[in-house]
Amino acid sequence: MINVRKLIFCLTIAGSLTNTLSAQVTNVERVNPIIGTNGMGHTFPGACVPFGLVQLSPDTDTIPHNVDGKYQARVYEYCAGYQHKDSTIVGFSHTHFSGTGHSDLGDILIMPTTGELRLNPGTMTDPDHGYRSRFSHDTEISRPGYYEVMLADYGVKAQLTATKRAGVHKYTYPKETNQRILLDLIHGIYNYDGKVLWASIRVENDTLLTGYRITNGWARTNYTYFAVSFSKPIKNYGFEEKGEVKYSGFYRKFDQKHNFPEIGGRRIVAYFDFDPNASADLEIKVALSGVSSAGAVMNLQAETAGKSFDELAVAANKDWSDALALIDAKGTDDQLAMLYTSLYHTMINPSIYTDVDGQYRGVDQNIHQAKDFTNYTVFSVWDTYRSLHPLFNIINRQVNTDIVNSMMKHGEQSVHKALPVWSHMANENWCMIGYHSVSVLADAIAKGLPINKKEALKAMVNSSTIPYYEGTGEYMKLGYVPIERSGSSASLTLEYAYDDWTIYKTAQSAGNTETAATYKKRANSFKNIFDTKLGIARPRYTNGEWKENFDVMSTHGQGFIEGNALNYSLYVPHDVNSLIELTGGDKVFVNRLDSLFDMHLPDEFFAHTEDVTKEGLLGGYVHGNEPSHHVAFLYAWTSAPWKTQYWQREIMNRMYKNNIDGLCGNDDCGQMSAWYILSAMGFYPVCPGTNQYVLGAPYLPYMKVQLENGNSLTIKADKVSDKNRYVKAVKLNGKPYTKGYITQEDIMNGGILEFTMSSKPNKQRVFKGTDRPYSLSEE
Repeated sequence: MINVRKLIFCLTIAGSLTNTLSAQVTNVERVNPIIGTNGMGHTFPGACVPFGLVQLSPDTDTIPHNVDGKYQARVYEYCAGYQHKDSTIVGFSHTHFSGTGHSDLGDILIMPTTGELRLNPGTMTDPDHGYRSRFSHDTEISRPGYYEVMLADYGVKAQLTATKRAGVHKYTYPKETNQRILLDLIHGIYNYDGKVLWASIRVENDTLLTGYRITNGWARTNYTYFAVSFSKPIKNYGFEEKGEVKYSGFYRKFDQKHNFPEIGGRRIVAYFDFDPNASADLEIKVALSGVSSAGAVMNLQAETAGKSFDELAVAANKDWSDALALIDAKGTDDQLAMLYTSLYHTMINPSIYTDVDGQYRGVDQNIHQAKDFTNYTVFSVWDTYRSLHPLFNIINRQVNTDIVNSMMKHGEQSVHKALPVWSHMANENWCMIGYHSVSVLADAIAKGLPINKKEALKAMVNSSTIPYYEGTGEYMKLGYVPIERSGSSASLTLEYAYDDWTIYKTAQSAGNTETAATYKKRANSFKNIFDTKLGIARPRYTNGEWKENFDVMSTHGQGFIEGNALNYSLYVPHDVNSLIELTGGDKVFVNRLDSLFDMHLPDEFFAHTEDVTKEGLLGGYVHGNEPSHHVAFLYAWTSAPWKTQYWQREIMNRMYKNNIDGLCGNDDCGQMSAWYILSAMGFYPVCPGTNQYVLGAPYLPYMKVQLENGNSLTIKADKVSDKNRYVKAVKLNGKPYTKGYITQEDIMNGGILEFTMSSKPNKQRVFKGTDRPYSLSEE
């Protein structure tokens, strides 16, 4: 359990801090708001519960993704809908990603207003000509499961909370004013003219709406059904269609714009008036479903019926208190703020995508019944296979079991028979590279989750043999992806080789020797693009020749995606020993790592990359994006493991801060945060798919992790500090521990992992033989 004393907790918004919060055993309450400015991170300040479908949060502007097909660069700032630098709130929408570098959603926006009816959101520079409202950060409260703000232009106090499938609003209007709610079904994140294919609202009675909208964005065909209940009757309502209506059929016989209970269109904004004399407060419950409006009504009734806003807010508070109590820790206020913020951010995405009766929309757009699992969505797999899912295999094993089963169902339903690449809301969006869901499946199996190995292996083989998927056909033929086929060819080859290793290990575990032999060979494909003269991974042409005019520092046009050759050449997580040999041996490899952290990377090499800023760099090492997240732990295979302990703490101190712009890069659905939590424990999963976590050094003097099997792992590092960052010795349950890794079995058995810390490195503590972490070449 969390210590009874208050633990400082903060939420990052757009890479910044929203509020300092305290997490107690039975309460998560606000203290001393510290709200930051804009930046990276791309997280949101609104209300949700752990892994909920709904993320009810303010959106502060309406920057489109494109205008007439031309990309609008400023939209990148609004991946989560909110920027702290903004002075207005457009409204409160019900779906948001946490920490992504591309975006979608912002579905079903509600805005309370008074006074003159305005159905256009207006602009930041001219808010008075729209329905948006000015606000002050002084009135904002943001804590897990709760958000509050005063809408200054209307004098309306807005309060938000959530259940798993519903967003709950409470609006308190000033006396002697009219009361109105706007429902904007045009609004969206990464919006553009034409994104909404159709929207519908039915006024079922004077307190219930149902409806849906279909959008064509990052999710190519996204069905969002909703049910809205009001705490008092609608007095009057209407809508406006903002687009050109080219065909209306015989609906033209009605006055559709005023009190007509069947509203439909492509660009509709509706309004609903309420009697101010009945009460100053209006409570609204909005349930979502990917299945049907009847499913939304069912979700609404199951999760909110008969419960007031205050009761539901208390329940959300308890959900988060219980979730955050998985870890108890000691440290400074700033350290604990970052730890619990990170833990919070790991429990937003992936998100439940199943109605309360178990029905869900599949990637084939058909409705399916989940049997013996809960279906999830929002799989940012290129990011999250590295740390988030391995962390779940320690602290959220049942959730990860459901996630893996959801991925396998996705593969069954896919016309390509492909596991998720980047998937959300029953749509594959194909973002980033690799087929890394195979890693998630393999790691789950290696970590003992109850996954059907035969079915998992079938799905993994299917995903890795799609000949038309980004260079896969050429890769299977040549042993590498040629640069003519893809501008990310070297990255693809390296990542495919690791993915293929996970398939090899799964086939081996399943007793399928033929498949194991095939994928073991493919797992060595990384060797085909290593230029041993340079000790660097380098793109090749189909004829085998190396790419000429090769720049190891550039992130553009060199065969790598969101990274350069210096960083990506260190990506062989399944065979670090071979990587060391290809680089030139132990001494050269250690020097390569040292120089990466120590070098100066000129601005020209990242100035035009959205996902990387100077704040995410430590020398040439890029922590603000994922390909390098394992790099500091590679010293464990060398003659200088102590250097991991040095750089690990430098990264944590410099890249995660309890102040403005506290995150150095996008949180990427919890990946950046999961890295922090695992590193704080003192270990990291360099190679998901093994049962090993490579040891570094703990960040805090004490952490106790509650495990689902009833055991707990206590991690002690007395006197650890920026000065005493080096590990002198390790004990597990009182016995000397000489390995450079801890296993999943060690963790799940529970006990005490104790580090003796020192201000000087123990250079004799070098890992050899079976004490050294796994490498394929040593099998």
